[in-house]
Amino acid sequence: MLKKPCPKCGEEIVYYRNPVPTVDIIIHIPGQGVVLIERQNEPYGWAIPGGFIDYGEQAEVAAIREAKEETGLDVVLTDLLGVFSKPDRDPRQHTLSVVYVAVPVDAQALTAGDDAKAAKVFDLEHLPEPLVFDHAHILHRYAQKRKSLAV
Repeated sequence: MLKKPCPKCGEEIVYYRNPVPTVDIIIHIPGQGVVLIERQNEPYGWAIPGGFIDYGEQAEVAAIREAKEETGLDVVLTDLLGVFSKPDRDPRQHTLSVVYVAVPVDAQALTAGDDAKAAKVFDLEHLPEPLVFDHAHILHRYAQKRKSLAV
């Protein structure tokens, strides 16, 4: 909690430091793997497509928007993998990510967009390095869930 004077009246205002809400989207292409993007900005490396939830936007809408912006893919959300909120998951600031699983409407539309240098499909057993943020952990959890459902 921070206290600062109001810029208009000088009255003390309380500001709370809260995690910033984000979404990540594991886009699964059946028989091929998952879509990852190579980041154009720091931190550099490979990542699950995702980004910040805009003020007034639902998390599901943000996930669909971010998938389109970063990969060119229209997606259908199929599952909620979980919420990941470890304070150091993003070196830039404390974020909280709602992670969805999705399938593309047309996988042929895959293209790097927005702040992605590249967008490619990877088998879960052969992921590129480095994976940024906590995305190795998230993809491991996703792989575990897929295996448990296949049994």
